[in-house]
Amino acid sequence: MSLNDPLSDVLSHILNCEKKNKKECIVGHDSKFIRSILYLLKEEGYIGSFDVHSSARGGSLKISLLGHINACSVIKPRFSFTKTNHEKFEKRYLPAKDFGFLVISTSQGIMTHNQSLAKGTGGKLIAYCY
Repeated sequence: MSLNDPLSDVLSHILNCEKKNKKECIVGHDSKFIRSILYLLKEEGYIGSFDVHSSARGGSLKISLLGHINACSVIKPRFSFTKTNHEKFEKRYLPAKDFGFLVISTSQGIMTHNQSLAKGTGGKLIAYCY
């Protein structure tokens, strides 16, 4: 595991476990940011529940998998996402309209691109999943 991008490590580990048809995976990174991304994945129906296991050396997350993820990854560099240029990024990172979602970091918290458009806020692109 690299310490440079923990979110990328978590998403790639989840995707690898999905490809191996595992029912759960344990990741060694735990932060409020990663938990909020996992909460979005759970809310959208891509993963099941996740539990936090804390220890003296930091925390780990146990994630139950449903087998619904085709692809998920972080987006680098963190492009600016606005109401006017959202279609460009949907076409670039998602395979079809209304299939999957982009994760946006806004001033009102982390949300999907559909939630961001409904609230009329912009932000930075973080990841995608479908």
